[in-house]
Amino acid sequence: MKKIVVLGSGSFAGSQYIHHTLAPDTKIIGINRSAQTSALFLPYLSSPNIENFTFLQLDINKDLPQIFQCLDDFEPDIIVDFAGQGMVAESWQQPHQWYQTNVVSKVKLHQFLIDKAWLKRYIRISTPEVYGSSESMIDESAVFNPSTPYAVSHAAIDMSLKTFHKQYGFPVVFTRYSNFYGAGQQLYRIIPRTILYALSNQVLSLHGGGHAIRAFIHGKDVAQAINKAIEYGVTGETYHFSTTDFVSIRELVQRIHQQMGVDHDSLVTISDDRPGKDLKYLMDDTKSRRDLGWTPTVSLDEGIAQTVAWVTQNRDALLTYPLNYEHKE
Repeated sequence: MKKIVVLGSGSFAGSQYIHHTLAPDTKIIGINRSAQTSALFLPYLSSPNIENFTFLQLDINKDLPQIFQCLDDFEPDIIVDFAGQGMVAESWQQPHQWYQTNVVSKVKLHQFLIDKAWLKRYIRISTPEVYGSSESMIDESAVFNPSTPYAVSHAAIDMSLKTFHKQYGFPVVFTRYSNFYGAGQQLYRIIPRTILYALSNQVLSLHGGGHAIRAFIHGKDVAQAINKAIEYGVTGETYHFSTTDFVSIRELVQRIHQQMGVDHDSLVTISDDRPGKDLKYLMDDTKSRRDLGWTPTVSLDEGIAQTVAWVTQNRDALLTYPLNYEHKE
């Protein structure tokens, strides 16, 4: 029986990973600071293997002793770490909270884990934000150049884990992804927000004109990437997971509006850009395709269509949830 602990199980990517990984021969404990919501956002709740899942509402900043006890009792082979303060622009407002959660509490966790023989893989869910904006394709050897407190916190914990790997043989595998998306994503994220605004005939604000360039990776492909990293990844190594469909945010919104058959120009307005926002992330994922045998399976247009269908079918229920990010310490 494979045993996995997912930290940040209530995040979009965390819930997608659980949904696609739960199996008769796999037990998963999900740890999250917020309570579970509904199957709208947590698709694993409808899994035929849900009896193999246990949820614990614990906060990495407040409940580390309980988390440590859970880990000692369960003795997971694998920890997949999605936990952390996840918003970029908001990290400027209270950066100490990003450093506390994403660095200080994580270091305490890693210190606890260094002598645990049962731990075979610790999958670190990192971000291309550590590299800053890039004008050309960047591989895993690119130097860190973070431009926001959020990015600094990720760069710091990645460097800390690197030293733990060198000193203790800590079994970390670093993974970095283009932007997550798919059905079930939080409504303040760009794709579901664009869809819901269009259905409600609301005008969407494009920060900085929507010129930032991004790639987007579907939740199913994220889950498959993590499992490839678990099976074939080399500890201490870093792997990129992306697609080659790089789009500006404005183009992304246009593609969504085109699929929905609505007038783009009447549904967008331009606002000032956010501080420290990186213009481009252009990740080269040759290494993960070559060494892990991973390739994305869901195209952006296909994934948009799935997300449009999810929002449209569940519009009334979704409108009962907050449309804006609500910060928690």
